[in-house]
Amino acid sequence: MAGEDRLWAALSSLATLHPDFVAVTYGAGGGTRDRTIRITSEITARTNIPTVAHLTCVGSTRDELIEILHRYTESGIKSILALRGDPVGGPRAPWTPVAGGLTHADELITLAREHGDFTIGVAAFPDGHPNSEGNFDKDIDVLLRKESLGATFATTQFFFEVDKWKRLVDSLAARGSSLPIIAGVLPVTNVKLLTKMAELGGTPIPDSIASRFAAVENNPEDVRKLGVEIALNLCNDLIDAGVPGIHFYTMNSSTATSEIFESLQDRR
Repeated sequence: MAGEDRLWAALSSLATLHPDFVAVTYGAGGGTRDRTIRITSEITARTNIPTVAHLTCVGSTRDELIEILHRYTESGIKSILALRGDPVGGPRAPWTPVAGGLTHADELITLAREHGDFTIGVAAFPDGHPNSEGNFDKDIDVLLRKESLGATFATTQFFFEVDKWKRLVDSLAARGSSLPIIAGVLPVTNVKLLTKMAELGGTPIPDSIASRFAAVENNPEDVRKLGVEIALNLCNDLIDAGVPGIHFYTMNSSTATSEIFESLQDRR
C-alpha cells in the first residue's frame, strides 16, 4: 500500500536521527486499528527505534483490549499511549462505547497495568480538550488522575504557542505533579490538512500564522518552508522553556522533521 510504503521510507530516514521513540496513530473511529497494531509490531521487529504503541477505547471490548496488550507484549513493545480515541466523526462527535468496552483513558491505564509491564503515556491538550468546553481546570484534574493511576509521561496535541505549553506545565506543577509533558509539534506541509486537523482537534490557529499560510497556500514549496520556519521557532522557544522532549507529527513524511532537527543541532 502507498501509505505503508511512505511510512517505511520515512522511518528509514528518521532512524538516522536516533529518535527516542516512534508512534503510529489509529484513524478516527478505530478504522485502522488492526493495521496499526500490525505495523507497530513490525516497526519494533524491523528497526532499532523504540515504539510507543497506541491503545484506544474505540471499537474494542475489554477482552479485545487485553488481547491487544498481549500482542504488544509478545512483539517486545514496552510503552503504550493510552487514549480514549476519536469516534467516527472526530473528537467532537458523540461518544458511544462498545458493549463490553471502556469509555475513558484512565480505564485503559488500569487495564494496561493489570495485563503487562508497560511504561504508560497519555495525551495532554495545551489548547484544551475538545470536550472540556474551555474548562482548563477539568483538563488538569484529568491529567492528575491519570498520573495517580500510573501514567508516567504525557504527549500533547499539536499547538502553536509556547505559552500554552508553559501554562499547562505550570498548572500541573502547582498541583504537585511531576508528569513530564512532551510537546507535540506539527511541521505544516499542507494547509488544507492543517485546517482539517485543527477543526477536528479544536486547536486554534493564531491569526498571525493563519494569514501567513493563506498567503502561500497555492505554492506547496512555500508552504513547506513556512511550516518548517514556524515549527523551528516553536521548538527553540520550547527548548528555552525547558521542554523535556519534542514529539513531531510527521504525517508519514520525514523531510520537514529532518530539516528542523538539523537546524536544532546548532544549539549544541
